[in-house]
Amino acid sequence: MNSKFLHLTSSKKSESPSVRQLCKYLPPVDENTSCVEVLQYFLSDAKLYALPVVNKNNVPSCIIDRHLFVEYFSRKYVLEIHGKKAVLHFLKSEATEGLAVFPGTAPIIVDESTSIDDVAQMIIGAGMQHMVTGFIVTGDGVYLGIANGHDLLNEITLRKQADLYFLAHFDHLTGIPNRMLFGDRLMQACRDALRNNSLVGLMFVDVDRFKQINDSLGHGFGDMLLCAISMRLQSCAREADTVARLGGDEFAILMDNLNDAEDPIIVAKRIVDSMQEPLQLSGHTMTITVSIGIAIYPTDDTDVAVLLAKADTAMYEAKSSGRNGYRIYAPGLSMYNSEQMSLESELRKAVSNNEFVLHYQPQINLSTNRVIGVEALVRWQHPTRGLISPIHFIPMAEENGVIVDIGNWVLRQACIQHCQWADQGLPNIPVAINISALQFRKAGFIDTVKSVISETGIDPKFIEIELTESTLMQNAAGVLDSLNELKALGIRLSIDDFGTGYSNLNYLKHFPIDCLKIDQSFIRNIDTTPVNESIVRAIIALANSLSLETIAEGTESQAELDVVKRCLCSGAQGYHYAKPLSPEDFPKWIGSVYAD
Repeated sequence: MNSKFLHLTSSKKSESPSVRQLCKYLPPVDENTSCVEVLQYFLSDAKLYALPVVNKNNVPSCIIDRHLFVEYFSRKYVLEIHGKKAVLHFLKSEATEGLAVFPGTAPIIVDESTSIDDVAQMIIGAGMQHMVTGFIVTGDGVYLGIANGHDLLNEITLRKQADLYFLAHFDHLTGIPNRMLFGDRLMQACRDALRNNSLVGLMFVDVDRFKQINDSLGHGFGDMLLCAISMRLQSCAREADTVARLGGDEFAILMDNLNDAEDPIIVAKRIVDSMQEPLQLSGHTMTITVSIGIAIYPTDDTDVAVLLAKADTAMYEAKSSGRNGYRIYAPGLSMYNSEQMSLESELRKAVSNNEFVLHYQPQINLSTNRVIGVEALVRWQHPTRGLISPIHFIPMAEENGVIVDIGNWVLRQACIQHCQWADQGLPNIPVAINISALQFRKAGFIDTVKSVISETGIDPKFIEIELTESTLMQNAAGVLDSLNELKALGIRLSIDDFGTGYSNLNYLKHFPIDCLKIDQSFIRNIDTTPVNESIVRAIIALANSLSLETIAEGTESQAELDVVKRCLCSGAQGYHYAKPLSPEDFPKWIGSVYAD
């Protein structure tokens, strides 16, 4: 069988494992084997998805696709299959002279040392049909086996899920557990303590005067300082303790399975003493101090949230007492109104007090480089704390139900703003509005949308509603009805943060979706992370097969944008083009864009 083939090996070292781990040996077919014999192989073993063809030296030259081969022989009098004219290759055999098989495209043949990341790029670049037929693996040019494309996709997906888990549970700067993971471990430690009649020590650690350091020496230096402090805290804690960064310059230490309430004091003293050793950072020598608050479960409280507040209170007591030390929570201390506790109380009043504002981030068509829409992003203009990012209040709002009132306000205000811009002569472009699962599932949501359209006078075709995958997959049949009602109004629909949830493809094919927004976790560092590019290419291939547009979220650099364009993404949004803009700044920005 003389057929051209694509023979590729890795051109660079990669941290990802090689394809050898995915390779499965399948008995190869000699190039002189007859078509009838090949057909018998497939008919006798339903699990065979493809067969490699080798020459007398066991060097592979071709791969036979079960689907097309068997289909041809079952319909050998049909000249066309799936509307495509046959491109024929003949197997050498007198008995079957003139019979033919459809070869598909040239096979991919890779060396066993090729990295999984590199092969993923090859597979997606050469055509998604290789996800089915697989590819041949060789060692020193000799056939070793076939790797299934589905196994390859599972491998890169599992690795990406591990990356996403790390992003969700560990601090990206220091690499230690973040607030979410710390909270989970604290809850588990307290449950274990209750069963084992033991104690849990909780320590809040705050860096003294960090803001002044950050402002005077820059955020880059501040980041280096936080990493150094993280390492010093870990060196002072016990091996079994959890050291976490809660955000900013706040750290926490969890000490579980304690028998003596004095143990946290020992560690606190060790931390305070260790900070006396000057830090050498980027040519600067400085001595840092910290303030530490300590609370004990269940001695100080059995409610984890209150325990956290008491440790926080003790930490602020240490600060007010001169910093550079620790305090143990004691009854009678004035409970410090911690950020979360105070925000939750204030959040309930924020809607009625009209404290929210919207900023708008442009979306750009990558073919025309023109603005094709904006996404409305809510901010909380707190009367004393200033402008608060949604990351600090949206999870809380979802937990206590206030998200419905906030979401309805955002929907109405975004439509009002669109109409105001239109009156000012700005281009009519869709405004994308995030809808939470709770808001979407609440009875009367469709009526609320209709009411907003009627009140504001907006043309529904300029409203784009963004929903997450998880929202769509809950009661998918009922969701489909709601989506169809929205589409009947003329509203655009998109899936936000696509790739981080668990979509059911059968449902996705039937949902009246217009656009997939690729989550920023896949776009971040896509220019240096091959697996990210592979997944983005796969998502875009899926979107194209469903005739959907794609938007790359969080595109921050030219290098990331270049890769996104190479992947043939429809559009992009992110800091590379513009940060979220206030209603007053957006007309100025878009005026400069359309100045020509």
